[in-house]
Amino acid sequence: MTYYMGIDGGGTKTYALLTDEHGHVLGKGHSGNGNHQTGAATAAASLREAALMAVGEAGIRLEDLQHAYLGLAGADREADYRILHPMVQQIGFTTYTINCDTMIGLRAGTNRPYGVALICGTGTNAAGRNPQGEHVQCGGFDYMYGDFGGGGALNIEVFRSVIRAWDGREQPTRLTGLLLEMLGYTTVDDMFNDFLDHGKHVPVDATRLLFPAAAEGDAVALEILNRQGTELAKSAVAVIRRLGMKDDAFDVVLAGSLLTRGDRGWIRGPIERAVQAEARLFTTSRCV
Repeated sequence: MTYYMGIDGGGTKTYALLTDEHGHVLGKGHSGNGNHQTGAATAAASLREAALMAVGEAGIRLEDLQHAYLGLAGADREADYRILHPMVQQIGFTTYTINCDTMIGLRAGTNRPYGVALICGTGTNAAGRNPQGEHVQCGGFDYMYGDFGGGGALNIEVFRSVIRAWDGREQPTRLTGLLLEMLGYTTVDDMFNDFLDHGKHVPVDATRLLFPAAAEGDAVALEILNRQGTELAKSAVAVIRRLGMKDDAFDVVLAGSLLTRGDRGWIRGPIERAVQAEARLFTTSRCV
């Protein structure tokens, strides 16, 4: 029997799937952060844990794998690969491929060998491949380098929106009650001072509060989610233009928890409208 493993290493979660040559699932594994850019030691431990869990469930060893394909958040530049190859080899992989997680999202979400993929999970990323096989990535780093959003940034938008509503700089928002309940505070004043005095950080999970607030028509939450969609749309259009795909029929694959869980079109809507204006033959699909 021949064994293959696929690993999806994101900024919050890592998943491993082991199959035979017929695609039958033999083992699964999971762990935490798999992005070396936010902690190489943690990422290495997560990749190892998920991989060993999968091979253990299948009753084999890593050296029994015919090939492993690792789609990793943070696999963006040659400098990243100089870190990732030794890391992966030290775990025990011998025959393997590393690529950015955007591209495994694209492969999973379309049956065409080309298209555009947008990721909005802990972070954001955009990439594409045209029918000629040319590849382009747009973003995938952080706010300073042109990106906006993802769970690791929208959590801050939630927190600061509550603060700004409290001190009078912005309108009231339903996010206030949701955030206080989530963090266990009675008043914004208590939360503000506790965070400031003790250098606390806003949990990434605070981002999910945007969805119930938006569902109740909260203007602040809707503005944040719409901006996320608008920013992702700009990345998609940039990829389409750089790859010369305006007249091609292709899929735009939406991946990552913010795009696949909870969104009712607040993020997706701006993406579809912008891409429709750029390339009329596209379709969208979601990759969970």
